[in-house]
Amino acid sequence: MKQGRVFLRYYYRMVTFYNITLSAAFSLLMLSVAEAARPNVVLINADDLGWAEVGCYGQQKIKTPNIDRLASEGQRWVYFYSGAPVCSPSRNVLMTGKHTGSCDVQDLKRVDAGENWRDLKGDWPIEEKTYTLPEAMKKAGYATAVFGKWGIGDFDSTGAPDKHGVDRFYGYTDQKACHTYYPPYLWNNGKKEVLNTSLTAATIGHGSQPKGEVLADTYRAEQHSSDLIADKMLEFVREKAHGKQPFFLYYAPLEPHVAMQPLQEWIDRYPREWDKSPYRGNRGYLPHPRPRAAYAGMISQMDHNVGRLLDTLKACGLDKNTIVIFTSDNGTTHDAGGVDHRFFNSVADLKGLKGQLYEGGIRVPGIIRWPGKIAPGKTIAQPAFHADVMPTLCALTGADAGSPLGTDLSPVLLGKKSALHDRKPLVWAGGGYGGQVAVRFDSKKVIRRNLFPGKKPDNWEVYDIVKDPAEKNNIAAENRDLINRAIAILDREYQPAPGFQALRYRAPEQ
Repeated sequence: MKQGRVFLRYYYRMVTFYNITLSAAFSLLMLSVAEAARPNVVLINADDLGWAEVGCYGQQKIKTPNIDRLASEGQRWVYFYSGAPVCSPSRNVLMTGKHTGSCDVQDLKRVDAGENWRDLKGDWPIEEKTYTLPEAMKKAGYATAVFGKWGIGDFDSTGAPDKHGVDRFYGYTDQKACHTYYPPYLWNNGKKEVLNTSLTAATIGHGSQPKGEVLADTYRAEQHSSDLIADKMLEFVREKAHGKQPFFLYYAPLEPHVAMQPLQEWIDRYPREWDKSPYRGNRGYLPHPRPRAAYAGMISQMDHNVGRLLDTLKACGLDKNTIVIFTSDNGTTHDAGGVDHRFFNSVADLKGLKGQLYEGGIRVPGIIRWPGKIAPGKTIAQPAFHADVMPTLCALTGADAGSPLGTDLSPVLLGKKSALHDRKPLVWAGGGYGGQVAVRFDSKKVIRRNLFPGKKPDNWEVYDIVKDPAEKNNIAAENRDLINRAIAILDREYQPAPGFQALRYRAPEQ
């Protein structure tokens, strides 16, 4: 009642004191209310972070108190999936609300790779006409910023951040450059900001050390990118806290993507007895004297910066009106670069790793917090994936989502529904090793692999993910109807993007 009286009193004053029409007064009042109510949005997307590599998803060895706090204050989604099992296409999905079958970037691909990593032209870019989440938010009146890894177009390409609604950018545009935490430069908007000048092959992601003592300092330079990126991000938040304009912040930290280069303080927090021998480097990844401790240290360093962001939002009085989403671009990487997923139980009992459409390659953390709007401490079993993020955020902020292929999850987020029984199927097509497709319907997932030309396609597989999370029991024989439904969806929604091979998902089975 009190709020209603205040509303009417303000409405009356506008009409009488400012001598404006009733309709004009109402429009101004609604605009004022809408401006005040619109939430800020923070979207955090880690790199190669496995489903069970944070404490709230069962991790026992790696300390992630800030991400765990985020989960306890919000919702933890159990069946949350990345848009693809590899980096660039997954980020394309997250930024557009389209699945990989309809995206510009359907796999990892370079534009014009040179011998020297400084000469690389970058990842395959999205097209300039492609409508993105930052564009949608900017169109709705939001200030927009990206800090960290973009991965879908360099600044001289059609996929440049400033061509897709990003007002403020600081970080890496190129996923290949992210193989070092000591880059020669980072992009500060459209300009290169020089960071490290004493670089050799030992510090930029190449080389091995077959003999002798391995020292972490050998593979370090002057400035580490992670905390620097976080510092710039926090500057942005503090700056926006003084204004009335809401903001959209996309934070894409590099961790825990190898190379192993966390700051020493994070390595020292983990037991020396974990590492009986050093990692000496191979396959283009840098050596490290304590690879297990370094891997855990990278995740803890990222968690620390997530905590700094959450604390800054609170200190600025923004946390109660800010939606925060935490996820990862794909599952844990293969045991390369010193990674040991079995030691950390990185994907728990799930099958597969990065690059595969089995659960371990695409199931990732999905944590969402919005104080006062989202009930805290809840676990959500609703299947969801990165293509859902754009339509959901647009629904919550009043932005125009365009024509996404994902589903608006806001009824579940806000507690209006326990589940969306009519949600669109989750679709993956391309974006992985050998060419593969998958479609999830309710509890069941249909998958087929090795679909690029020149390969012998595997037979269709079907798994009941709820009853069989490890995907051990292929029930394709009794689910031909689901396979046919998956084919029909792919026929309707999959289109090979220019520059990418067509997937032969209709090839005869063996």
